[in-house]
Amino acid sequence: MEAPERRARLIAEARDWIGTPYLHRASLKGHGTDCLGLIRGVWRAVVGPEPQGLPAYAPDWAEATRAEQMADAAGRHMRAVPLDAIAPGDVLLFRWREGFPAKHAALLVSGDRMVHAHDGAAVAEVCLAPWWRRRLAFAFAFPGA
Repeated sequence: MEAPERRARLIAEARDWIGTPYLHRASLKGHGTDCLGLIRGVWRAVVGPEPQGLPAYAPDWAEATRAEQMADAAGRHMRAVPLDAIAPGDVLLFRWREGFPAKHAALLVSGDRMVHAHDGAAVAEVCLAPWWRRRLAFAFAFPGA
């Protein structure tokens, strides 16, 4: 599959998760997911089997370790993208606060919109507003995209 077609499939799949309730550590479209589960589900639908197992993690895992575990894992399986070159279909990782590891993931679906799962809400498509842009820490492209 060519890169533009793969990106279109990634975006369509992410949008197909809209409305899935938030559920920590879950990744089942229509039933429950967290932000990482959304990215995992998109991977399974478009790329294939997940490339590594999911370690146990608590909601405060990033604060406890201070390590860039999410970015490191993404970097093992995806291509890093400069933040000034993000494109629809890329995975975005955010820091909740400066100095903390990135622990929130979303999929960019247009130049200024993303799909993400957020605690207390269902998966939604939202604007990549200045608040989010200030917290953007890493970006990655899926294999073949």
